[in-house]
Amino acid sequence: MKRLQISINAAWTRRLNASPAPSCRRRLNDYPRDRSRGAFRLSLSPLPSPLSPRAFTLVELLVVITIIGILIALLLPAVQAAREAARRLQCQNHIKQLALGCLNHEETHGFLPAGGWIWHWQGDPDRGFDRRQPGGWIYNVLPYIEQAPLHDMGAGCAWNSNEKIDALRVVAAAPLDVLYCPSRRKPTVYPNVYTPHNCGSTNIDLVARTDYAANTGSVFNPRYWYWESAGITPPVPTDPTVTDNPGYAWPRDFFWNPVTRTGNNGVVHPLSTIHMNEISDGVSHTYLIGEKYLDPLSYDTGTEAGDNNPPYGGFDWDYDRWTYLPPMQDTPGVSDNTCFGSAHAAGFHMAFCDGSVQMINYSIAADVHAYLGDRQDGMIIDGNAF
Repeated sequence: MKRLQISINAAWTRRLNASPAPSCRRRLNDYPRDRSRGAFRLSLSPLPSPLSPRAFTLVELLVVITIIGILIALLLPAVQAAREAARRLQCQNHIKQLALGCLNHEETHGFLPAGGWIWHWQGDPDRGFDRRQPGGWIYNVLPYIEQAPLHDMGAGCAWNSNEKIDALRVVAAAPLDVLYCPSRRKPTVYPNVYTPHNCGSTNIDLVARTDYAANTGSVFNPRYWYWESAGITPPVPTDPTVTDNPGYAWPRDFFWNPVTRTGNNGVVHPLSTIHMNEISDGVSHTYLIGEKYLDPLSYDTGTEAGDNNPPYGGFDWDYDRWTYLPPMQDTPGVSDNTCFGSAHAAGFHMAFCDGSVQMINYSIAADVHAYLGDRQDGMIIDGNAF
């Protein structure tokens, strides 16, 4: 036993006297000796942790990108739908403002805004608000939608003076936000094709536009709305002051004859000054104004016949439409200058003569749509039909 103890002690002595292993030397060298104090300086640098985060693998990165793409694909339609809903609401508010302006006009003058003469006569602030006014319903409603300064530009100047012409040119090129549907185009100026006669002999390159039109009725015939149609007498005046003569013979072709069903049975037409008591079908069952149809390919060009004039001129299908055709959603390559419609997928907005605004579905029955355009057909229409 004593010899075994001596052997063990000798073994431990040899191990203690041996030089340290390389790993031990490295550890000791990591803590250099402070010879001035006979001590070691310890480094506080952290050792690598087995829990340190590692980078994504390519597969994991692709999975994350795919998930994000799927989420965006799911959310994008919802975002677009929310934006379109906001644009529809804004469009509805525009029509509501215009409708209330028409009713304020009626309350002031006793009749709805006059339809004016013909496209090539722009509104004149010195011509009043009745049939002597060459401008159409949009020009006549300006003072009632807080745009009196625009309406009155050029007031007090002779109709053919340079001062009046220059003022009317400025009016023609003045876009109003309330006249545009935000789902269709921006409220700015667009290329012009035709310049009204009383705006000078040189073309106005860029003018305002409108996406809204008044209800002219359910019967369409150029003789009933286009003053320059053959056989209509007297011809369109070349000097507006001739109509100041109390004996001036105004054309009668535009006015509705229920027996022969000729003329216009809507609420705005050439020379119109429709009183509320003439809307015998009821103001809540008769269209007042609404969205007009337009080919999307012509939104910005000014080449569509129903969208090539400033909005402040006399009667024209740029801002007056009929209900004899069903409404349509704007369709690329399909041209029509007479019907109502819009850029909205859900339907088109129409204001009624009581000032209410409704979204009308494109699938509305053709006869119901026509009846709503006729102010005195005597038809009883169920409110659920539209």
